[in-house]
Amino acid sequence: MALGPRLDLRQSQSLVMTPQLQQAIKLLALSNLEVETFIGEAMDANPLLEIGETAPPEAVEAMPEDLRRTHLETSPVDQLVAEGRVAEDRPLDIDVSALDRDRDTGDGGLSDLSSAREFTSSGGEGPDIDERGGLERTLAEHLHAQIGATTSDTQILFIARWLIDQIDEAGYLTIPLSEACTALGLAMAVVERALRLVQSLDPTGVGARNLAECIALQAKEADRYDPCMARLIDNLELLARGEIARLKRLCHVDDEDFADMLAELRSYDPRPGLRFGGGMGEAVVPDLLIRAGKDGGWDISINQATLPRLIVNRSYYVEMRGACVSKDAKAWLGEKLADANWLLKALDQRQKTILKVAAEIVKQQDGFFRHGVAHLRPLTLKTVADEIAMHESTVSRVTSNKYLHCDRGTFELKYFFTSGVGSSDGEGASAEAVKASIRQLIDAEDPKAVLSDDALVDLLKAKGFDLARRTVAKYREAIGLGSSVQRRRQKTLAGVR
Repeated sequence: MALGPRLDLRQSQSLVMTPQLQQAIKLLALSNLEVETFIGEAMDANPLLEIGETAPPEAVEAMPEDLRRTHLETSPVDQLVAEGRVAEDRPLDIDVSALDRDRDTGDGGLSDLSSAREFTSSGGEGPDIDERGGLERTLAEHLHAQIGATTSDTQILFIARWLIDQIDEAGYLTIPLSEACTALGLAMAVVERALRLVQSLDPTGVGARNLAECIALQAKEADRYDPCMARLIDNLELLARGEIARLKRLCHVDDEDFADMLAELRSYDPRPGLRFGGGMGEAVVPDLLIRAGKDGGWDISINQATLPRLIVNRSYYVEMRGACVSKDAKAWLGEKLADANWLLKALDQRQKTILKVAAEIVKQQDGFFRHGVAHLRPLTLKTVADEIAMHESTVSRVTSNKYLHCDRGTFELKYFFTSGVGSSDGEGASAEAVKASIRQLIDAEDPKAVLSDDALVDLLKAKGFDLARRTVAKYREAIGLGSSVQRRRQKTLAGVR
């Protein structure tokens, strides 16, 4: 074979993402408010784009029903998209009363935009008016509200309040106790007693002086601070360095127990104070609106209030083209027209895709919209993608940063994708449904006979949920409910007040 340079011709095929395709993918992952910002930037760069006027209410009423709303019954999802007509930007039928955040939904709950994930079907009182306001409660305010009912000793109460003011936003005490003793002119034993009182408050772990103490407080509250867990917490630096074998020897546990302890450790919150804020709360604006249809189905619509109508000013294009004398000017104008048309097509496809995915989610979670979170089914992105013949990554982009408003509140689309747990019917149950059942059982428990995690396991098994004790404890902690010891103390204090 001859050695030397030569020139070969080869044919090959490759998939290349054009700038237009990249733009379409980017639009799919944006929320309506982010799309509005994107449109504003596009208008600044393209003189042919402008915001069109929406149709007046009387014109909307005169439109045929199939053009005014997107309707979901038991028909195929493709028919839903065909009926949507979102591409022509016809106003959709929006139930204004459904946006009333304080309207009673008839099932004991309130449609609160800020508490979608806290909604349960157990009913009860809605959030306080201050929880729906624009200001979030700070950690210090939360702690000061609790401390007054924990002791009648005025000296300890004063020290505890002073210590609360020294706690940072993550929940840690920022000064050594020796400095606190010097500043207050008190003995160490008295200050330590006040600190223990602060550390007994909610959230568990607050008032800790370091990470190990924060984790230890949470383990004690969960009744899992055994000698093995204590050694693991005392040697967190070994865990950070990856010295697993040495840790297992120190804790005297095998591989299975050590893996279980690590899973338990990861479930604790290293910064419990960050659950609270101090600034203005951000309002959640829904991208999709859902209400019950007259024939028993569901009406799904894009929230047009957050999505401006974009049009191409073709008369301006004709006027500018007549004034163009050079080829470069005409080429630039033609490029702007092509960009504008492509953007309109991309926005049209975005709305069709969102409606298609939302329709399948509503179909899969029909029980939730009719009866509440207890009927939420396990659902994965792959399940929805297979049903509507789309790629899983597309469904993931569609459900990111987008919210759906219904009579039960405002929920992120990701909320409806939950893991499954074992159930007696063999179909599985949503983790959110299990959490709702746990909350319902705990809310109804007798203050004199607080339910332990083992008791909750038995009661849940009677409801058809086959769960281990550790799983029940994990879900209980995830919804912010303390252990039986903590709940008994809280309910006793509530009874005294």
